[in-house]
Amino acid sequence: MLLNKFFRKQEYLVLLYRLVLGYLFYFIARVLFFIYNKDILNVDGFSEFITLCYYGLAFDTTAILYVNLLFVLLSIIPVFNATSASYQKMLFYVYFVFNLIGYALNFVDFIYYKYNFSRTTISVWEVLKNESNGLQMFFRFLVSYWHVFLLFFLIAWLWMFLYKKVRITPEIFSGNKLRYIAFSVLGMLIIGTLLVGGIRGGDFKKSTRPINMVDASRHVTKIEHSDIVLNTTFAFIRTFQKNTFRKVKYSVPSDAVERYFKPIKKYTDTVAIKPNIVLFITESFGREYLGAFNKNINIPNYVGYTPFLDSLAQHSLIYTNAFANGYKSIHGMSSVLAGIPSFKDAFTSSAYSKQKIQSVVSVLNEMGYDTSFFHGSTNGSMGFLGFGNILGFDHYYGKDEYNNDDDFDGFWGIWDEPFMQFMKTTLDTKQQPFFSTIFTVSSHEPYVIPEKYEGKFPKGNIPMHQCVGYTDYSFKQFFNAAKKEPWFDNTIFIITADHANQIYYTDTYGKVGNRNTVPIMIYKPDGSLQGENNDLAQQIDIYPTILKLVGYSKPFRSWGRSLVGESSVEPFVINRGGAPYRLQRGNYMCTFDGEKAIGFYAINDLALEHNLIGNRNAEMDELEIACKAFVKDYFDRIVDRKLALD
Repeated sequence: MLLNKFFRKQEYLVLLYRLVLGYLFYFIARVLFFIYNKDILNVDGFSEFITLCYYGLAFDTTAILYVNLLFVLLSIIPVFNATSASYQKMLFYVYFVFNLIGYALNFVDFIYYKYNFSRTTISVWEVLKNESNGLQMFFRFLVSYWHVFLLFFLIAWLWMFLYKKVRITPEIFSGNKLRYIAFSVLGMLIIGTLLVGGIRGGDFKKSTRPINMVDASRHVTKIEHSDIVLNTTFAFIRTFQKNTFRKVKYSVPSDAVERYFKPIKKYTDTVAIKPNIVLFITESFGREYLGAFNKNINIPNYVGYTPFLDSLAQHSLIYTNAFANGYKSIHGMSSVLAGIPSFKDAFTSSAYSKQKIQSVVSVLNEMGYDTSFFHGSTNGSMGFLGFGNILGFDHYYGKDEYNNDDDFDGFWGIWDEPFMQFMKTTLDTKQQPFFSTIFTVSSHEPYVIPEKYEGKFPKGNIPMHQCVGYTDYSFKQFFNAAKKEPWFDNTIFIITADHANQIYYTDTYGKVGNRNTVPIMIYKPDGSLQGENNDLAQQIDIYPTILKLVGYSKPFRSWGRSLVGESSVEPFVINRGGAPYRLQRGNYMCTFDGEKAIGFYAINDLALEHNLIGNRNAEMDELEIACKAFVKDYFDRIVDRKLALD
């Protein structure tokens, strides 16, 4: 019995039990994550799910050990009264304060994953910290997703109940203190070594880096399955205080960047009269919702919810195979306006965003345009005001400038219809030429519309559909008013979205290779730009397209290509869903882990089911070089602060 006290056998066994409880509850969280998102996770049966859970044990181990470092330390240090009721009560509180905070992060992705398509990382804080109505948002989410909160508290109660089922029997220490300390130190060394191995992912090899998010893709055949393998606690911890904006270590052929992307472009087009440009970045307006963009896609029983934009598309140039370069609103702003995509973290939230940036704003300022940005939310929300200032907008119009809270939706900002009218009347006062961007707010969770329009728009099959109908109606009211103004005929209108949102047609838009698709539409009142283009297109193409349309003839920086009259750069799309980069070009999509290709898929293999990396051909080899070249030039220019041509 005395020897057991020296070895602290009882304490170590109970410590093991308490840590094992973590694995049980992380498994429960993984099951619930799957249940909430099963329509887009594409798991073929119970055995496949269990296999993914098995691979997830390594990530659970890292998360559990990180979260419990203090608890483990307090459980194994030489404390003579460690078995006392008071000391064990202190351990109880330490255990659950840290574990429940870390565990709660997984519940966020029960809902958020449908919009983000990856496990939540620390970068979400960069969005939330710009919101002044955080408490209001919390209570709204509490009401909207009460079932998630209820599940969390029920599971937390169960966890505490099971924790208390195995207790440590208090022992009065009366032995040799030196021997007790010696055995405790030995135990600390052994347990500490095991902790390091567990946190690293299971080994101590110098050649093996600590397990990271990209490692979740190693054992899966479908990219989305890596998010089942992962847990959100791990994703959050692994990205905490990480600087993802750093140069890559590999090299590429000296001509690769120029050959594939021509990042320094120069167009020779001229225009007699500089056109006005009005750019709509429509909140969460996935391509799925617009009928004109799906008429040639074989979706059984398809229904669209944008009658006005569908009619406008008949007189516009539309791109039916366009993608967002990121998954958040702030990603969309930098991609569309500056041609700077965001991958793992938002460029706008990085330490490198505060540099001179050549963008559509700076170029049009140089050309004498009046430039303005409209966003009906609280000024500064989403970081738009700050980044807008970096880009150099002459004017920012937000909820403050609108100055009428009667039209506030109660959540995000001014309803789209009145705010678009506000933009129109503001533009009426502008001297031409002008460039104006509006970032809308209404087509978004919590999926409500003005009370006076209840019943006017089809409810559809998901909450988003009614909101899409309302925003489409807002577009109609804007164009009906704007076409009466003298500036209208000399204006080019471009309509796109920041990212996609709720998916109904999961067999088409729920597949990994077809997620986060957005519309790109260019409308010119004289009818000179019309038709349907099925080439790959992306948000970063909008910036060079605008410069070509306004006749800018000087060199400028852009990784994208003009969607009008560009033949020197082959159409491509690059973005990053979760861990790997994805580059689409030609006949294939390449998935890239930041150092090498980890997969090649036929461009029409939207589910990414058949990895062709074992049968590489010359086009795939070239695609990998192109991907490496883009990523290298991207980080080189950002880190070296060469996003402008001096």
